[in-house]
Amino acid sequence: MDIIVNGEPQELADVITIATLLEARGLTGKRVAVERNGEIVPKSRHAETAIASGDRIEIVVAVGGG
Repeated sequence: MDIIVNGEPQELADVITIATLLEARGLTGKRVAVERNGEIVPKSRHAETAIASGDRIEIVVAVGGG
């Protein structure tokens, strides 16, 4: 399955969820915003939102500072 993550093509072997993708990228527990095909995916729906072939995923990590 081919998807785009933050503008970069990526090939996935299995159907996964947003939560699984975040875990694979080491982002579990971090403050992130995720957009799937132009729509924000609430954190409460990460575990149930499946990624399909052709999806465009944008992941933004919140960075603190001052």
